[in-house]
Amino acid sequence: MSAVDKLKDLTAQMHLEPAEEALCSHGVRPERPAGMIHDAAMPGGKRIWLLKTLLTSACERNCYYCPFRAGRDYRRTTSSPDEMASTFNLLHQKRQVEGLFLSSGIAGGGVRTQDKLLDTAEILRTKFQFRGYLHLKIMPGAEKAQVFRAMQLADRVSVNLEALNTRRLQDLAPRKQFFDELLEPLKWIEDIRRTRSPESSWNKRWPSSVTQFVVGAVGESDVELLQTSEYLYHQLNLRRTYFSAFNPITDTPLENLPPTPPIREHRLYQASFLLRDYHFGMEELPFDTLGNLPHHTDPKLAWAQTYLKENPVEINQAELQELLRIPGIGVKGAKRIIKHRQRLKFSSVADLRRIGINPKRAEPFILLNGHRPKQQLSLW
Repeated sequence: MSAVDKLKDLTAQMHLEPAEEALCSHGVRPERPAGMIHDAAMPGGKRIWLLKTLLTSACERNCYYCPFRAGRDYRRTTSSPDEMASTFNLLHQKRQVEGLFLSSGIAGGGVRTQDKLLDTAEILRTKFQFRGYLHLKIMPGAEKAQVFRAMQLADRVSVNLEALNTRRLQDLAPRKQFFDELLEPLKWIEDIRRTRSPESSWNKRWPSSVTQFVVGAVGESDVELLQTSEYLYHQLNLRRTYFSAFNPITDTPLENLPPTPPIREHRLYQASFLLRDYHFGMEELPFDTLGNLPHHTDPKLAWAQTYLKENPVEINQAELQELLRIPGIGVKGAKRIIKHRQRLKFSSVADLRRIGINPKRAEPFILLNGHRPKQQLSLW
């Protein structure tokens, strides 16, 4: 089997794992292999062609939801660190890819598997002098020294918690240990960032860290997911918590469960951004009696309809945190408003449009120079 054919096999199921800030909705350009190379947005907004792949699809763990679980009838493929680094470098030289997201099934234990991931990264950084984007997965059972080395080599590291606590994890991935194998490495990452100089890292900066939850397979509520996300954002400084809507895989213990509606995943992302970037607290999110977010409307709009409809925000006087509560106004838009109102007074929605803000969603919840915006009646 050629190196590229191996790569195709190894990336066949990687869509199950979110990569970066977003993947473009239209997929990949035709000249790049579909399912292997993704048009991904980096944390700073730059878009790159990202290869998402595994070192091996063999795995000794038996996670109930995973297509690579031990014992499942599935063709396994393994690439050595040299093969993976050389194949990626070839694609990079041909300008097919700009960055790499590298994960792996666990074969021979977490420590041995992590060593192979690190070997691949070291070959790329040293032998091939690769200076592009690299996201390395931290394996369950990896040691702190390995986490430190991964942080020296990568732009982003991730540890997938998958579930919220030991009880939920036992129902999803019974051979994983929530605290020792998963949560503890996330704490190590933050400890290293706080106590060690990044001068030894490849770009003199410590990488960002992220995690992922499988949503809807073991009965967790949105409250549980978001409480954990809030802790990870504020205590461990994670860049993002990813939510992966559960989809049943044939020949796995959870194959007969229904898939999680994609809208639930979408609402969780919206709510998690409110916690991370918009200064919302858990008590302000619109949960129902079962602890779940409404699917029919986004959580920021639901909050505004309750609290701002009768108490609109004066655009010309509001503090940053007040502006961030208004639907349709994001972090960049709120900062633009504060910057521009130093020399002008906003008196119409046209003034907002001139600074790049679409006021349509904000109009019911704002005042402009003491007055509500004039609502234009639809003719249809």
